[in-house]
Amino acid sequence: MEDFSMLNVTLYWSFRSPYSYIVLPRMVQLHQKFNVEINLRIVHPAAIRNPSYFARMDPLARPYFMKDSVRAAAFQNMPFRRPVPDPITQDPVTLVIAAEQPLARRLGHLGIAAVERGKGLSFASEVASLLWDGRVSDWDKGTHLADAAGRAGLDLRELEAAVSTNVDHYESQLAGNDHSLRAAGHW
Repeated sequence: MEDFSMLNVTLYWSFRSPYSYIVLPRMVQLHQKFNVEINLRIVHPAAIRNPSYFARMDPLARPYFMKDSVRAAAFQNMPFRRPVPDPITQDPVTLVIAAEQPLARRLGHLGIAAVERGKGLSFASEVASLLWDGRVSDWDKGTHLADAAGRAGLDLRELEAAVSTNVDHYESQLAGNDHSLRAAGHW
């Protein structure tokens, strides 16, 4: 294995983004095969970061986005289905984003907690597959998340306990990552 450990990639990553799911195996491979450090920065989904984007979205954009994400996953030979349930609560016709987003925030907070424990990439990989590969419906119920955390070497109860004792810290981390994403010229 060649060692490129002096190299690093900052990866701004959202649990709700199909493109985040699609790129993740290549990032894991980059880390494992070449020892490149992946600086995983969990961000809020775009619907939380910039809800006005959906208010002015061209009516053709969403159908195209859906087709393109399916196409991109197929190109990478990855199983793909939109998450059930969607982490974002949004009216499918008007695209209005609900004020409260408990599923997306839960995932973001847990992702930050995993990153802080040095297992962010593993946790993101396990949860992304849970959400996007089509094998699981109702990912938010039962033991699905706990099992995914366990496969990543984490204890979901411990992560949730950490988050519940300091929600502001995790929300602040997400907001900081959102800001850094924007400052880096991404949206």
